[in-house]
Amino acid sequence: MKVKIIVMLADYAIPVILLVILCVGLYRDVKVFDTFIEGAKEGIATVLRIIPSLVGLFTAIGVFRASGAMELMVCVAKPVMSLLNIPAEVLPLVLLRPVSGSASLALVSDLINKHGPDSFIGRLVSTMMGSTETIFYTMTIYCSSVGIKSVRHALAAALIADMAGILASVWACTLFFT
Repeated sequence: MKVKIIVMLADYAIPVILLVILCVGLYRDVKVFDTFIEGAKEGIATVLRIIPSLVGLFTAIGVFRASGAMELMVCVAKPVMSLLNIPAEVLPLVLLRPVSGSASLALVSDLINKHGPDSFIGRLVSTMMGSTETIFYTMTIYCSSVGIKSVRHALAAALIADMAGILASVWACTLFFT
């Protein structure tokens, strides 16, 4: 029953969102197609800008895995992670996501390629990517742009929110996919 609801939501989510965007754009007299084209141009520029970083990150993650360091970290953390119902393979994402979005994306891609997109791990890491944020990068950009020097309370709140996102991802994926 749960899977049927999720499949139905997945089938209709994108068409409904696109229809809502078009209707709101038409209602507000926005040139929807021209705005779309401008966004597509910016998207292509962004892709060209991040490709070298992604290639480097994929390489670094491959070296990290080939050295055996990741497996060692996973083995050490497995007992603690099992108490929280978090697969040990997901631990690197939990540690890396607050620091780097691009490295996290590379790791998620690697985990999905290894375990499959419809596996529990594939669904969990996808949900975690949408439920957490690159805290340190975001705080650096936002706080420096408005001149905030002391970020300790904001950082603590952000790390707590990140942990809440991780635990909520585990809970939701366990509820819907097991």
